Amino acid sequence: MVCIAPSILSADFSKLREEVIALEQAGADMLHLDVMDGHYVPNLTFGPQIIKAVRECTRLPLDVHLMVTSPDEMLEWFVAAGADNITVHAETCPHLDKTLQTIHSLGVKAGVSLNPETSEKVLEYVLDKIDLVLVMTVNPGFGGQTFIKEQLQKINRICEMRQDRHFKIEVDGGINAQTGAECVAAGADILVAGTAVFAGGNYKDNIKALR
Repeated sequence: MVCIAPSILSADFSKLREEVIALEQAGADMLHLDVMDGHYVPNLTFGPQIIKAVRECTRLPLDVHLMVTSPDEMLEWFVAAGADNITVHAETCPHLDKTLQTIHSLGVKAGVSLNPETSEKVLEYVLDKIDLVLVMTVNPGFGGQTFIKEQLQKINRICEMRQDRHFKIEVDGGINAQTGAECVAAGADILVAGTAVFAGGNYKDNIKALR
């Protein structure tokens, strides 16, 4: 069954605890936390303090996505804060194999994210060291963008590369009931959604529609 990972970036931060509890009760499978540094992407979000705050009010897995220029310097911060898996961008890791080894050595799962223009071929020599591949189906940095349909081909190619390996394929950007279904048909296992989960305030029905 497809997993639904609401993006905390779309939550009401004035009542973050209530939002997290509501998402868990609504049937979310994990929570997606986008960390942006204002350098790698043109937006600034939050740091490990927010991950820690979310960790304290839920047992759901925390899926931390580092959209930052220097992820290696921050790995220990986010593990200590309570991340269950950390995803880094292939574009920001000159020594990707080493970064993935470091994440695993800290006791959490390791993921690799690919921007829309990045080929899945960068994964070829680290396929046995990843737990997750995150395909960006919009350009990273802002919510509310239009889904890039060409990424469906990339999802399909990564699915073919997977063979008998057990890593998950996650998609993020412009996900709704229609685009989510297309991604799952192409091979995706996890749908990250912001607007599609939070719109209208009925999280349970929104998550059900995505699933």
